[in-house]
Order: sequence, then C-alpha cells, then structure tokens
Amino acid sequence: MTIKIYSTQGSRGMRPIWTAEEMGLNYEVEMMPFPPRFMQPEYMKVNILGTIPYLIDGDARMTESVGISQYLVDRHGPTSLKVNIEEDDYPSYLNWLAHSDATITFPQTVFIRYTLQEPGVADKAAEGYKRWFLARLKLLEATLEDREYLCSDRFTIADICVSYALYLARSLGIDEAFKPNILRWTDMLFEREAFKKIEAYKYEGPGPAGPND
Repeated sequence: MTIKIYSTQGSRGMRPIWTAEEMGLNYEVEMMPFPPRFMQPEYMKVNILGTIPYLIDGDARMTESVGISQYLVDRHGPTSLKVNIEEDDYPSYLNWLAHSDATITFPQTVFIRYTLQEPGVADKAAEGYKRWFLARLKLLEATLEDREYLCSDRFTIADICVSYALYLARSLGIDEAFKPNILRWTDMLFEREAFKKIEAYKYEGPGPAGPND
C-alpha cells in the first residue's frame, strides 16, 4: 500500500514529505486548503483533530511531523537519514528531533496565530514569541560552527526537521537575525533536489493554501 500524507502548503507536513522523497519511497500527497478543518470539513472524518500533517501507512496513523519522519526512517529503512543507536551522535540526533518542534517551531505557531489568524488580539504576545524563536537559535548557530550537518557528518532527518522551522521563518519574514552558520546551512539544504520538488507541492483548489496549521 502506498504511504499517504495529508498536508497544506508550507506546513510542517513538509518534514515527512521531504523525508519520504529523500528516501525514494512510494508515497502520495494530498494537498488541502488552509486550515483544512474549516476549509475542507470532510477531512475531519480522516483525522479527528483536523490538523496536518497526517500519515496513513497500512494500519499506522500519525499526526506529528517529526514523529512521522522518524517512523519513516525506522520502518522503511535502512537509510543514511537515520542516526543509529550505536553512533556517537545518537543522543544529539534525538535531542535535535525534539528540539525542532518543542523549542523552535512552537513559538512560531503562536506568532502565526496572533499575526495571521487573529491579528490585533495579542500583538505583544506575537512579538514576544518572535523574540523567543530568534533567541532559541543560539544553539543551532553554535553547533554549525564546525560542522556541515547536525549529526554524524551527513544529512539526516535532524537537518530536515530543524531546517523546516528556518524555512517557515523565512516565509513569515522573521529571519532578520539569522547568523552566518545558519544561513550557510539552510542555503545548502534548500538547494537539494528533493526539497525543491516537495516545496513545489501546492493546493490547486479554492481557498487559502497555507502557510501552517
């Protein structure tokens, strides 16, 4: 059975789609309007939360972008995108996967809510979470000082999951404080053929396309 991933343009669904593309998996993407729970209410029958991304792979059903990426490399490997438990960078790999959403993407979701979805409701909160996001990039900038990739001297899903937050920041116009190492790293990653292909996935029907949910 083909892996199916539901997503919206520019959303966290880019993480598992990019992972599947880099792995050369047989997968299908259904791009939806944003936000799907309001613009495409029948999606609630598929995912009761109405959030994206959503993975269907046989009996597997998953809603978390980083978890889906980790599932794909674990279930459908072997692949160099995975850092194995016996590798020295395994603890760092796990930490970056959690860090990518819990520490970096989370403040952006609050910024999106109060600048794009509910403007004027909590302007101070939006500005505060923007500063929070930028401050949390210190570890990433320092880590990239002496390495090309985040873990094990190769491209892995740690790079995919963390760099998505930087891609989102660029699309939101909150990338003014990006430092040289982050800029070098993201410029390199976003030139990958797999990324260019998945970035081009767009919703073609009526209603807004993104950027996040």
